[in-house]
Amino acid sequence: MRALVRFLADNKRFLIGLILFLIICLLALFQPLLVRWRLGEISPMTTGTYPLYVDPNTENLLGTDRMGRDVFSVLLVGLRYSLMIGLLAGSIATFLGILVGFIAGFQGGRIDSALRTFTDMFLVIPTFPILVTLSAYLRGMNVVTMAILLAIFSWPFSARAIRSQVLSLRERGYVDLARVSGLGSMEIIFQEILPNLLPYLGVGLAVSTVGAILAEVGLEVIGLGPGNVATLGLMINWAIGWGAMSL
Repeated sequence: MRALVRFLADNKRFLIGLILFLIICLLALFQPLLVRWRLGEISPMTTGTYPLYVDPNTENLLGTDRMGRDVFSVLLVGLRYSLMIGLLAGSIATFLGILVGFIAGFQGGRIDSALRTFTDMFLVIPTFPILVTLSAYLRGMNVVTMAILLAIFSWPFSARAIRSQVLSLRERGYVDLARVSGLGSMEIIFQEILPNLLPYLGVGLAVSTVGAILAEVGLEVIGLGPGNVATLGLMINWAIGWGAMSL
């Protein structure tokens, strides 16, 4: 604990970023309670709740939009759904990366070559144009389908990083000792290799989550994605469409 406190004290930028991240996560987590506290039983997406284009004030912290909705309440909803999509897509991508990376790195040989080639093929594919095309043709897209679609094109980055670490760890002395002791492959993976990869998996999950959120925002800005729920990207799309960014 003292080491953690010392690290945070010596890294002020990291501490500020961590505080901002925790605030965003708490706002998204308690979004239903905050919205109910502000609006009661009224949905944030209900039009005509307030007068149109009200300037920011104590009741409407960010004002209202052209449909009479409280912008701050809609922002909380968008933040929650964007983080939900990002975390779900990041978790799926990290799981696929763990699966492919462990199999390729631990087994080696032809299996490693085949999976590495398959992963490299995904890495060179222009991801965003394909996401745009698929999103334009998929009907009835929701939060889950959007997250799965983003995860399909995000897992190769985690797989490459995990594979390289597994290749290094499997040659360590304690892994050889585990083999000599009669442990099976799955026991070695879960008892000897996986615990040493937890920091890398955490970083991989964070990177995949951020990438998924940015991709979701990019798709929503151009009018693609789950249009039945408010997200950060959809709010930017509304702002552009309603001329809020016009000079």
